[in-house]
Amino acid sequence: MYVKLHYDWRLARIIDDDGAILDEVTWSSNRSVSAVADRLFDLQRGRLSPEARILAERFPEAIRDSMGVLSDQDWPTLEEAESELLEKAAPLLAKRGIADAAGDVDRRLDMLVSSAAELRAAWTTQESRCVEWAGLFFSEIDLDAQREEIPSALANSSSIEDASSNLNTSVPSHLPSDKEWNALRDHAIGVVDLTKRLDTHEDAIREVAEQHVPSLSALIGPLGAARLVTLAGSRERLARMPSGSLQVLGAHAAMAAHRRGAPPPKHGAILFSMPQISRSPRWVRGKIARFLAGKASIAVRCDHFGGEPWDSEKVAAVHRETEAIKSKFPKPPSRR
Repeated sequence: MYVKLHYDWRLARIIDDDGAILDEVTWSSNRSVSAVADRLFDLQRGRLSPEARILAERFPEAIRDSMGVLSDQDWPTLEEAESELLEKAAPLLAKRGIADAAGDVDRRLDMLVSSAAELRAAWTTQESRCVEWAGLFFSEIDLDAQREEIPSALANSSSIEDASSNLNTSVPSHLPSDKEWNALRDHAIGVVDLTKRLDTHEDAIREVAEQHVPSLSALIGPLGAARLVTLAGSRERLARMPSGSLQVLGAHAAMAAHRRGAPPPKHGAILFSMPQISRSPRWVRGKIARFLAGKASIAVRCDHFGGEPWDSEKVAAVHRETEAIKSKFPKPPSRR
């Protein structure tokens, strides 16, 4: 004969295989809204109620089943006072769940990475527009060489003549009107502000990633590590993911094309951003990507399952192995 332990926030029962009640403990102390919320919070996280713990000690062989109350036709229905307590406790439980979510580092990292990606997209468009706009008036400057200083030079200038001085170039022959200049300057101020916000976001990503996935951050950089965790959905999912799947994370378009008959992708955008892959000859990129994906998979498992964090020597050893792969294949394979 086996016995089951059924319980909810009000009571706990020991029931045998014939459905007979062998023992029962009921919450008999004063019930309050906050106490009900505390009990519901514990039950959500798989913890036993105080009454269930008492019966678990009396019947250690009992099979614990918190969902058994749903199929137990003899389980007591809620009284009117109990329904009111439950209704009032629900908002408290919801607030506690929202507050508890702030402790989820994966979600915080996702917010940072997503926000930074949105800022990066806006910055790329507006920075390009600012430089192109400035080039209309300052035709003598080198837009590529002075690209980084153009937005700040315009933002910190009170007039087009002042901007010419800041950029070390001559005053343009065709001057904008005051309103046009103000529009250009405001646009440049917006670019400078976006740059600062983007830098702040990326600094925060580096800080969180280096604490959350230190080994993976040491291997591929904290920004790349954070993006991998976000694409996987969490550190745990990334740690349990096969290295082959990790290798192509971020290659959404290439995977979609592969399903339509194109060759499979050799790597995702995140791994390709590593210089060990992007600066390698094309014929060894797949081999190096496969090797680094395997090492990244080991690194994130160390981070998640409590292994020893990777130090600079271990990372340097991985980089030496990538160089050995390139040395082993100095020429592209011959076509048959």
